[in-house]
Amino acid sequence: MAARFSGKAVFITGASSGIGAALAKRFAAEGARVALAARRTGLLRKVQREIAAEGGDAIAVTCDVTSPVSIKRAVARVVKTYRRLDVVVANAGMPVNGRFTTLDTADFRRQFDTNFFGVVDTIYATLPHLRKTRGRLAIVTSIAGRLPLPGGSAYCASKFAACGLAECLYHEFSEFGVSVTNVLPGFVNTEIGYVKRNGSIDRAKPNTIPEWLAAGADQAAAEMLDAIHARKAEVVLTAHGKLIEAVGRYFPRLTRLGQRLAAKEVMHILERGAR
Repeated sequence: MAARFSGKAVFITGASSGIGAALAKRFAAEGARVALAARRTGLLRKVQREIAAEGGDAIAVTCDVTSPVSIKRAVARVVKTYRRLDVVVANAGMPVNGRFTTLDTADFRRQFDTNFFGVVDTIYATLPHLRKTRGRLAIVTSIAGRLPLPGGSAYCASKFAACGLAECLYHEFSEFGVSVTNVLPGFVNTEIGYVKRNGSIDRAKPNTIPEWLAAGADQAAAEMLDAIHARKAEVVLTAHGKLIEAVGRYFPRLTRLGQRLAAKEVMHILERGAR
């Protein structure tokens, strides 16, 4: 297969694990020079070593997307190293789950700081460089940005906002020749199912994602890469994600009934894992 991204400079947030790490490896395998950005430096360097072992080119850049200053510093280092920026994947995200009555405004603000404003600040920092190369921007949202989930009021609200942003920018950025792809993952087997409300990871807590529904991160990354290369407006990831999105779109009343029936079990899992 031809190296579709040969020589291209790619910046991926949330690249220390899960979809972000899998996507970085896919880009590197197709000739891209990849900048891995996330808060967990140790895991970033592990992904960097794995890419290098396969002959790929990657740098690790510690970055906290809740800090505009941190994002700007990371982007400056990437541009200094690679002299250009062709693809940006705003992938960093985390869930704040729980009943609305157990959350407060601080929980909602923390959720939006990462899942929405982290995306916005990433775009502001990288857009001038993408305009120069008529590059590609991918915003990783969620199927939860189309179909609300019980116990996910904060998470779903942030993803609905990110979906709206992606759809607006798809039209606005066409003026610059910059494509915008809204990536809506369904259930994917990553650490996100073990994230606690405070943002820490605890594998002892119940996984909020049913294992039988979860697709592999590498499979999701392969679909993402194809969509980004083709400059698609959006892509729904995984077979289950596509089914859920289609049912929600064409059978809304049936979908709401299913959500209502599933709500009790979902809430039980969340309440056991929130502590």
